[in-house]
Amino acid sequence: MAWKIPLSDIVMDNEEVDAVRDVLQSKWLSMGPVTEEFEAAFARYLGVKHAFAVSNGTAALHIAHAVLDIGGGDEVITPSLTFVATANSVLYCGAKPVFADIAGTDDLNIAWEEVAAKVSPRTRAITVVHYGGYPCDMQPILEVARDHDLRVVEDAAHAVGATYKGKKCGTIGDVGCFSFFANKNLSTGEGGMVVTNDDGLAERIRVMRSHGMTTLTWDRHRGHVYSYDVTDLGYNYRTSEIASALGIVQLRRLEQNNAKRKRIADRYRNALEGIEGIRCPFSGRIDGESSHHIFPVVLSGNISRAGLQAELKERGIQTSIHYPPIHLFTYYRRLLGDTPGSLPNTEFVGEHEMTLPLYPGMIDGEVDYICTSIDEVASGIPAGEEGSQGMR
Repeated sequence: MAWKIPLSDIVMDNEEVDAVRDVLQSKWLSMGPVTEEFEAAFARYLGVKHAFAVSNGTAALHIAHAVLDIGGGDEVITPSLTFVATANSVLYCGAKPVFADIAGTDDLNIAWEEVAAKVSPRTRAITVVHYGGYPCDMQPILEVARDHDLRVVEDAAHAVGATYKGKKCGTIGDVGCFSFFANKNLSTGEGGMVVTNDDGLAERIRVMRSHGMTTLTWDRHRGHVYSYDVTDLGYNYRTSEIASALGIVQLRRLEQNNAKRKRIADRYRNALEGIEGIRCPFSGRIDGESSHHIFPVVLSGNISRAGLQAELKERGIQTSIHYPPIHLFTYYRRLLGDTPGSLPNTEFVGEHEMTLPLYPGMIDGEVDYICTSIDEVASGIPAGEEGSQGMR
């Protein structure tokens, strides 16, 4: 469908075209010098010691849990209001995700009190998600982790450029994971990054990213070595030089584009504030700065989300849902036996959240058109059935 206003869009121009052309002309397409440059630039930007580019954000999450030796019989506490990859990465390691509720309809991040209540003798780690790019309250979560000798993984798929108490999201826990999917603030089409300040974890990430091999094709091409050993069970989670070339240019644009996102989000809040039945989460003070990856709203119980989405679609406005709760998916209910009612805040938001368009190229008139459309149709939409999904 040709949307009048799509849910997301990316800013790319001749800089990205030239960067990709340079890679193609070099004839070196697999992971090599451009990837090394991207990793170094990303690490400098975050102020972190180690950054490893990978094929996607899910690969980043899998490696993060694997290098922490999460395995069979272990539990990892994580939110259910996230894309399914967050929990899948725990299952990939043979462990069990244990879902904790979010704070409420204003703060859609995992609640530290809920995390503390879910700790058991089998808990090995806490995986937080900075929902929508809004920083999770990390300090009490780090205290829970310290008190119980747990590791902390940050799913920062939404949060590249976001900060918490002056630190970049993704650098606060033991390992941080980023996604560069096509709709992300920093986009390479597909791609991701794993970051850490732990030298030991960094060496394991480096090896596990490429089949557990001690050297890469690029090392052998440069004549540094002639063979390799395999020291761990690794994966083919390498990125490409093309993705890294895009990432370098996109990283240079990130701060400016995030500032544009913030201005659009502020305009949304001001325009939607007086519309009955529409709540804008994260309207209170947050201890940091959001990357404003998405703009979620939570509808009151007397507004049909499906009906409102259909009316907005008729006006050419694309919307989405972030997210259907993981614990209610058929596979997870069959696997874990979770039942409706176990995470009341998550389930309410899962039924009533709607995501509005947000991207750096939006103009004021488009934001105003969306808000006016919501104001005009929301009061006439009765409660009804829901259905849609987001994507990471």
